Amino acid sequence: MTGRAPRGALHARRKPSSGHRVLLVTHHYAPETGAPQRRWGALVARFVPAGIDVSVLTPPPHYPSGILAPGAEAHLPGTVSRGAHGERIIRVRYREHTTSLVSRTLDHLVAALSSIHLGWRRLRRRTVRPTVVIGTVPGIPSMFAAWALARIFRAALVVEMRDAWPDLIRPSGIMTGSLAQRRPGRAFATTLAHRVITRLQSRADLVVTTTETFADVVRSRGARNVAVVRNGTAFPVVSQPAVAPGTDLAPRPFRVVYAGTLGRSQGLEVVVRAAAVVESRGLPIEVRIVGAGNDATQLAALARSLGAPVSIGPPIPHAEIEALYGWADTLVVSLRDWEPFQWTVPSKLYEVMASGHHVTACVAGESAELVLSLEAGDVVPPGDVEALANLWAGYATSGVAPVASHAASAWVAAHANDDVLAETYLALLDGLTR
Repeated sequence: MTGRAPRGALHARRKPSSGHRVLLVTHHYAPETGAPQRRWGALVARFVPAGIDVSVLTPPPHYPSGILAPGAEAHLPGTVSRGAHGERIIRVRYREHTTSLVSRTLDHLVAALSSIHLGWRRLRRRTVRPTVVIGTVPGIPSMFAAWALARIFRAALVVEMRDAWPDLIRPSGIMTGSLAQRRPGRAFATTLAHRVITRLQSRADLVVTTTETFADVVRSRGARNVAVVRNGTAFPVVSQPAVAPGTDLAPRPFRVVYAGTLGRSQGLEVVVRAAAVVESRGLPIEVRIVGAGNDATQLAALARSLGAPVSIGPPIPHAEIEALYGWADTLVVSLRDWEPFQWTVPSKLYEVMASGHHVTACVAGESAELVLSLEAGDVVPPGDVEALANLWAGYATSGVAPVASHAASAWVAAHANDDVLAETYLALLDGLTR
């Protein structure tokens, strides 16, 4: 038993909605792959059969490369098509971008402005005019485009915060960076952006967060209606730990895997440095990091300079993830030591817990509490190389693979279940349009 509701159970339990026309404004959507795309693909797949008319304003697929994806000529700006679930997809303009923050931000702004223009042109007829507009973050400009369209259409506004914005602006350096002292105007811009985003959250008819902790933060700032709809996971939920207690490692090294985004937020240099420390103690360890992101090149260079037993590779197909996880003794989930990350739970953590494998969690706050309370693995302070090295050295010395509790995967089946999450979201939309 996995605890997952049978497919179609949502539609059997819930009386179909009537008259709801939802407009989703998002910078990321299928056929792209990633956490935001997966979340809304799962929700829309359940919204449409429940009687919701769904329209989506989104750019052509160009993530993460910044250029039009191969074979995506049918999704050029201005095209209107039906998605895999029957939703109406309107492709908006975008700007090709590099890995630089300025370039990506300009892309987000172009898409947001185009969303307002094309949204009004394509959806002003009474039969398709939205009654609810949802702006999902990232990127941040999608939130403002959703606000403008909600005002134009006199629709309810839902602001969905998948991350702890605006609080991540300052620690991430989005508007300050290394030139902050030479450009004092950026500090003012950071403060202004924080205030504007917070004000928009407080004016929304509904703010959706993915954790209880951040929901409390948003409520404390004056938002009048805040609800939690957690992230889900497409990973098959196992019914027992993936590794049997007492599994012997000998004669092979201790194996570690990270699969996901290789960006600044993840702080994966701690993994590379910890692996080098373990090996320097004469203990066998092998680390595989796979994924894409701005830090991929720097991580590979760091591994080479330290002579660390770490390989850095590109993303692998989803069908191969289970085999990669099966190779590992522990799976890494890592975030930097930024306070806003204490209020969030990365969707990657749900995936790892669903797999039944032991998690090495370099996290704090709600994520750390979840891992510890469910005995899903071990927690070390974010960025603490010595603590991480000591943890892995302990397992390598013992020669016994770590084991996760079944409680972790059972919790995911009950609380990160796409059917349950969609039903919660639909009930919230019913409340807005009633």
